[in-house]
Amino acid sequence: MQLRKIGQVQVGAIGLGGMPMSIEGRPDEERSIATIHAALDAGVTLIDTADAYTLAGDPQGHNEELIAKALRSYGGDTSGVLVATKGGHLRPEPGAWAQNGDPAYLKEAAKASAQRLGVDAIGLYQYHRPDPDVPYADSVGALAELLDDGVIRMAGISNANPDQIREAQEVLGGRLVSVQNQFSPKFRSSLPELELCAELGIAFLPWSPLGGITGAANLGGQGAAFEKVAQAHGVSPQQVCLAWELALAPVVIPIPGASRPASIQDSALAAELVLTAEEIEELSA
Repeated sequence: MQLRKIGQVQVGAIGLGGMPMSIEGRPDEERSIATIHAALDAGVTLIDTADAYTLAGDPQGHNEELIAKALRSYGGDTSGVLVATKGGHLRPEPGAWAQNGDPAYLKEAAKASAQRLGVDAIGLYQYHRPDPDVPYADSVGALAELLDDGVIRMAGISNANPDQIREAQEVLGGRLVSVQNQFSPKFRSSLPELELCAELGIAFLPWSPLGGITGAANLGGQGAAFEKVAQAHGVSPQQVCLAWELALAPVVIPIPGASRPASIQDSALAAELVLTAEEIEELSA
């Protein structure tokens, strides 16, 4: 698989989003672990999670613990795997989400995530979602302290706008390495953030890059262009979608969610799919 960079760390160009393996409708643990192992077999070296990826109302951290268990039970070398997690988002009850950007909370949440992941320092820790009740600089300042204290090795932000990206980069003293925003063929409003990340050399990690569970299943039907290009290459529309996103900028690393081995195996192949300039233009239109 082709490689891309988050900070100075090289990872596979396609990552794995762990959310579907831990929220409502999640598969049994055996299938989830098989999915993570299949991702590793396919060359995936970036696994994205969050302490909020759990059933609503349950304790934080189900997905973090699941990933840690899968890595421990994998028969191959996992030393090159970067696990990225997030803090500052809560699931207090079904259908509800909440934010907590209090710096003291974020610092304790990061330490709890490290413990669940079984690591001395988190590879990449991301502020999950801005809290309107806490100044953004204060929340990001907690990441700076976590970096300085060695609790985390790299810092990122999620669900951020261009002004917040610039502010985070300033607060972190140039140490911001990633931005994780929603981006897909049907959700392109984060294109300005993608372009800013390309300008600044910061990794851009599209979440729900296939449009979510429903969007991924119906991608071919949503856009004739993706189906047309897929047929021309003899691949799935999902592969075409991810390859298109990779072609938008060298900083893009999509993190499609998966709960079945076959899904991530198919997605991983997108890293080797080369689209023509004409195809990229057609898909971008």
